[in-house]
Amino acid sequence: VKDEKPDIIHVNLFHRVLTASIIDVAKKHKIPVVFTMHDLNCVCPNHTMLNHGKNCELCLKGDYYNCVKQVCFKNSRAKCFMAYLESRYNKKSGLYNKIDCFITPSSFYQHKLEESKLTSSKIITMRNFLSDDYKCDVNQPITVGDSFLYFGRLSEEKGVATLLKAVALNKSIKLKVVGTGPLEEELKKLSTDLNIDSRVEFCGFKKGEELKNYIRNSRAVILPSEGYENGPYSIMEAMALGKPAIVSKIGGLPEIVEDGYNGYIFKAFDKEDLISKIVKMQTASDNEIEKMGRNAIAFAKENFNKDKYIQQLVGIYNELLKRE
Repeated sequence: VKDEKPDIIHVNLFHRVLTASIIDVAKKHKIPVVFTMHDLNCVCPNHTMLNHGKNCELCLKGDYYNCVKQVCFKNSRAKCFMAYLESRYNKKSGLYNKIDCFITPSSFYQHKLEESKLTSSKIITMRNFLSDDYKCDVNQPITVGDSFLYFGRLSEEKGVATLLKAVALNKSIKLKVVGTGPLEEELKKLSTDLNIDSRVEFCGFKKGEELKNYIRNSRAVILPSEGYENGPYSIMEAMALGKPAIVSKIGGLPEIVEDGYNGYIFKAFDKEDLISKIVKMQTASDNEIEKMGRNAIAFAKENFNKDKYIQQLVGIYNELLKRE
């Protein structure tokens, strides 16, 4: 800070390993701090607001010891206790009032932060933006594939187990699963136990153009999350490439997908509702799928625009600097 003399310090992640020490340094030197809240660590010691597979808001009002009582973080009471101590210290120290402006990529996260009453600072919702790799070209060719795609982390909050159980309810559905994570072997075993191995392909981790080709060649992308999603890049990227999305009605997902316009929304945790939406997408005509895909591109172009994001962000910076 002494060497660079920054006008603004913009923090994206600091919980756990990094700690919030940079914020005290910023305040000491009277430098405004902006924090983009990418997860729920501020209001939940285990950061997902999932308690053994179920949505949980016991800690939202600041009673963080619930994390220890519920043993909801990595099934370890010791890790829960450490997470509790960090959350308790951050609250007691007034950390969140030292941040001048919070940015949340979804209105849902903004509402959760407001409900917690952790801070009196300004909170603004700004959707994440896409890189220049995603042109959001409304006229790009759209391929309507015959299989569905999940891509992302294979972890509890993503709801992939519910997706596999949904696929087992209809023998005409094909699914590709791209990604790795702590539940990978468990999900592969579940696929075998459900006798859907012939229709479900685990493709491993993919990135770059190879991942884009998986997206382009799918019929639709599915994100069956059971944790409170923020503004997931998986759906943003899929939409920019002209893919409709099937998402759970949870967190910030309904802010991105409009039912029947650029995809479908189903009730989280509900395999029957999920398979009904998958079948609806499966039986739609290619023209209907393409129309939803072009609607997805148009939405992405309007809402995930880098230049608009930068313009708004610089406006926030200038406003804070005027206050100083």
